[in-house]
Amino acid sequence: MNEALSRLQELLFPSVPGVAVVAVHTDGEAVRVEARCTPAGATCPDCSHWTERVHSSYLRFPADLPSAGRRAELALRVRRFFCATTACGRRTFVEQVPGLTRRHGRVTERLRQTMGAIGLALAGRAGARLAQVMGIATSRTTLLRRVMDLPDPAATQPRAVGVDDFALRRGHVYGTVVIDAETHQVLDLLPERDAATLTPWLAAHPEIEVICRDRAGAYAEAADAAAPQALQVADRFHLWQNLASAVEKTVADHRSCLRDLPPPTPEPDPAWETPVVAAPVQDAEPDDPTGKFAERARAHHALVHDLLAQGMGLRHIARHLGWGRHTVQRGTTPGTQWLAYVLIAAGWMLTTAVVAGVNRTMNKSWQADQGLGEATT
Repeated sequence: MNEALSRLQELLFPSVPGVAVVAVHTDGEAVRVEARCTPAGATCPDCSHWTERVHSSYLRFPADLPSAGRRAELALRVRRFFCATTACGRRTFVEQVPGLTRRHGRVTERLRQTMGAIGLALAGRAGARLAQVMGIATSRTTLLRRVMDLPDPAATQPRAVGVDDFALRRGHVYGTVVIDAETHQVLDLLPERDAATLTPWLAAHPEIEVICRDRAGAYAEAADAAAPQALQVADRFHLWQNLASAVEKTVADHRSCLRDLPPPTPEPDPAWETPVVAAPVQDAEPDDPTGKFAERARAHHALVHDLLAQGMGLRHIARHLGWGRHTVQRGTTPGTQWLAYVLIAAGWMLTTAVVAGVNRTMNKSWQADQGLGEATT
């Protein structure tokens, strides 16, 4: 009998010293293991002094890992000890089994780790369904708590970091987020977005070689002061933003090219004129873009032309409407060109059908100016 209990102890508690199996009871759904603690004494958690003076004992029933698909429960007898140190503020304490129990814990440490792994892999609801099949009685909220109880991963020494601001309260309170640019993991959250907050953090990490930041002057000042050895680069978002701004400025500076009409074509010789064939009727599609952006663009275009008709200059119109001078200048272009430019500048999603509609409208306007009508030769 003692040999069987010894083998059960090796099977059930292979890496937990100080626990002896007393008995094992099974039924159709659960396994109950009775065990006791074997050390002669324990160490006080406050003063770390050893004592062997027993106050009392009682049973704890922490849930354990399932056995052969059946729920397992541990009936562990633990002792309460007196602390013999007079200066210690704790008079009594209960012994804990390292690697098996913790204070006020209702599950064993190995079951807690298993539940945390399930929560990390499947989160709440799916993890709870899997745990039920495995014989672990738990809920989705418990699995999420086990995930939150897991220790944070050990901090690494980043070589390249990304720095940007984020909203704690949008429009009012902003902070700074620091991420590892290579692993995309958040390294730290700082309460402010100024140089005084970022400078100490960068000074504490001299191993940084690259700082990826936006165009904010505060971050540039902090990087120059605390990390002069680091190379400062612009992130991908701001590179695209700079490119878009440059393209918009270039298009605005050369807007006169959009108004230039091609030279008139010579009149064809009537003797060689081919008969006009009507264009095939296609499925009806909207010629002009629709939606709030298109309507707003048309209204702005009409407003600019009305004010021009009243004799107002471009600068006067800009002050009157509160617009930029370049915006008012673009409003003097033909309607179709103004509409297409404004929709693109506003980030409106121009689908293939919408672009085709704008092209047809511009072609009709040009053909009307040239007197070509709707025919195709």
